[in-house]
Amino acid sequence: MTRIDFHSNVPDKILYACRLARKARNANFQLVILAKDSAQLAALDEALWTFSEHDFLPHVMIDDALAAQTPILLTTEQAMESPHHQILINLSDTPPEHFARFERMFEVVAADDGDKASGRERYSYYKQRGYPLTHFVAESS
Repeated sequence: MTRIDFHSNVPDKILYACRLARKARNANFQLVILAKDSAQLAALDEALWTFSEHDFLPHVMIDDALAAQTPILLTTEQAMESPHHQILINLSDTPPEHFARFERMFEVVAADDGDKASGRERYSYYKQRGYPLTHFVAESS
């Protein structure tokens, strides 16, 4: 069963996702990051290239020909078909359709009221279905 970790009160979801991706890659995990829309996807793509001078985080879009060989995949597709099933980072506002295919999922919830509300709905959704949940509150900077 998928382990789901909620990270709430996040000041910058893109930067936070980059940090989670770096940590996962340092542990040799493959992951998928689900963005809520094309604007967030573009910002995430750019951030993964530029957020750290010392870390290389190879990534492609999930439908790229090199997806199976690339450790980090990006998408906005809720019904994604992925060659990776270790970690999913959800930046969207809804539960991903195929999240149960992953060993672990991170739900990243921003500090704003709208994102908190959708985060609570997702938490309830997973809890009602019996998924193991943890919750981490990010420190505000």
